[in-house]
Amino acid sequence: MKVLVVGGGGREHAICWKLAQSPKVTHLYCAPGNGGIAQVAECVPIKATDVDGMVKWAKENAMDFVMVAPDDPLALGMVDALEAAGIPAFGPKANAAIIEASKAFSKELMKKYRIPTAKYETFTDLDKALAYIREQGAPIVVKADGLALGKGVVVASTVEEAETAAREMMEDKKFGESGSTVVIEECMVGPEVTVLAFCDGEHLVPMLSSQDHKRAYDGNQGPNTGGMGAFCPSPKYTPDIADRCMKEIFLPTVAALKAEGRPFKGVIYFGLMLTKDGPRVVEYNARFGDPETQPILSMLDTDLMDIFQACVDGTLDKVDIKWKSGAACCLVLASGGYPVKYQSGYPISGLTEAEALGATVFHAGTRAEDGKVLTAGGRVLGVTATAPSLEEAIEKAYAAAKPITFQDMHFRTDIGKV
Repeated sequence: MKVLVVGGGGREHAICWKLAQSPKVTHLYCAPGNGGIAQVAECVPIKATDVDGMVKWAKENAMDFVMVAPDDPLALGMVDALEAAGIPAFGPKANAAIIEASKAFSKELMKKYRIPTAKYETFTDLDKALAYIREQGAPIVVKADGLALGKGVVVASTVEEAETAAREMMEDKKFGESGSTVVIEECMVGPEVTVLAFCDGEHLVPMLSSQDHKRAYDGNQGPNTGGMGAFCPSPKYTPDIADRCMKEIFLPTVAALKAEGRPFKGVIYFGLMLTKDGPRVVEYNARFGDPETQPILSMLDTDLMDIFQACVDGTLDKVDIKWKSGAACCLVLASGGYPVKYQSGYPISGLTEAEALGATVFHAGTRAEDGKVLTAGGRVLGVTATAPSLEEAIEKAYAAAKPITFQDMHFRTDIGKV
């Protein structure tokens, strides 16, 4: 099979790395890809959001299957366009991807189908939003309705901080039109856990639970990022909690989307808060998370291509999905200043030495040039290791990251420990 993966980050490198292991995949392409992906797939210089360009290339080059990984092209209807062109594609259609593209939609869906989540209100008027914030007090959560690269959420510890967030989103257009509508919700308390699940529109199979570290600095301090590291499985996600999530959240979500005429095929990302009153949904995403995908796929013991095809064909219940025992940890090495201002174009050294120490180095923001690998983004690399225990996986990931250097390199020293 000739397979195309759409995207160019650490998540896509992990997906390409896993697909390259499938005997079914004879030719693997990635658009636009990056410096690391180029080692396992042929990179094609098409922007991930160029729906027409991607479909045209896939048709002209006779792709047998396309995997659309990022949120933007899913929301833009790339899967719809590929299917209309007769090309099987993994990922939700635009009308199902809306569970991530509009937080207001997903909250309304949860309310209608009684799926447990935080109390909330939606606003398009800044003055009304500010009045609600003052009335509710802090801590309180302010979310941009649309897609904002994982950075459109502010957990405000003071009323002033919440007001500033609302103004930046609605008045200053910090996230463009994504912040024209905001969702303001109660601040839930408890451990956060992520569960990604494969879905074929009818059936759902959860992957290993994971935990992501969003804040830029140690001790969960600093601004929100796309993720500074992740590990799986989460020790906090017990079999009892997993059972409750399946009955109260996962299956009801799939049934709700189907009932609304929006059957979901692809990966649903359930961001969960384990509150004293039980698990609740923090957010839905309509795709693999980044960097959670890197440790999760490192633990997968089943052909990923088989799973992707089953999701598209509606036969997920016929696939026996197996996982390795033990744990995995992904440590993100970022550009200094990320997620605000940072410089790119610096040479990276030590990649071969890191791999020799037993880790897999997934490239997030890199490019290859004249035989060198250069930094080309905020999150640069995800050093990922597996081991019999979480403690060993963490230790192995940090040990493997030691030989890697590039100018202004920044990483957290407490991934998996807080």
